[in-house]
Amino acid sequence: MARNIVVLISGSGTNLQAIIDACKEGRINASISAVISNKADAYGLERAQQAAINTVFINPKDYADRESYDLALADAIEQQQADLIVMAGFMRILSPAFVERFKGKMLNIHPSLLPKYQGLNTHQRAIDANDDEHGCSVHFVTAELDGGPVVLQAKVPIFEEDSAEELAARVQAQEHAIYPLVVSWFIEQRLEMKEGRAWLDGQMLPDSGYANN
Repeated sequence: MARNIVVLISGSGTNLQAIIDACKEGRINASISAVISNKADAYGLERAQQAAINTVFINPKDYADRESYDLALADAIEQQQADLIVMAGFMRILSPAFVERFKGKMLNIHPSLLPKYQGLNTHQRAIDANDDEHGCSVHFVTAELDGGPVVLQAKVPIFEEDSAEELAARVQAQEHAIYPLVVSWFIEQRLEMKEGRAWLDGQMLPDSGYANN
């Protein structure tokens, strides 16, 4: 049976594009049934339309609070019969009820080597801390912001003369490589979240995810 992915975005959608390409090339054996955004002008919606993918804009201004917005969002996702929800730069904090409803079916990518630098401005924070490496983490979504179990990380070096923009570009190249890979693991039913941990091929992954070295 064909499996469905719903992607949530707020911005340009470069990780969405990486996943669209992986589906098209057969590296992910699933289809993206919808791309949903909280911003009408998100360029990711344009990317989806160019790929003939259904797009949905849910305007936060139409809802009194986060809970009612999340209920509408959850209902839209349910209509798509999503097997997996992929957060690709969706810049809203989700309510605990939403997270609980889709527990174990939501992945996010964060531009740091979690648990370091949860939240925003991760590249500048890594530079300011004089770190010699930085990177990105794909993780399951839980009620704790950027706190769900890590599945896979990719590291990049930080050079002395780096700006936050240069570092971000280096990290983003790795995001586009590892996110489709983790999505394919989930679609192939190799990856799951249980007991609050990420498991791949029946093995519990360490805190820093698979094959961390």
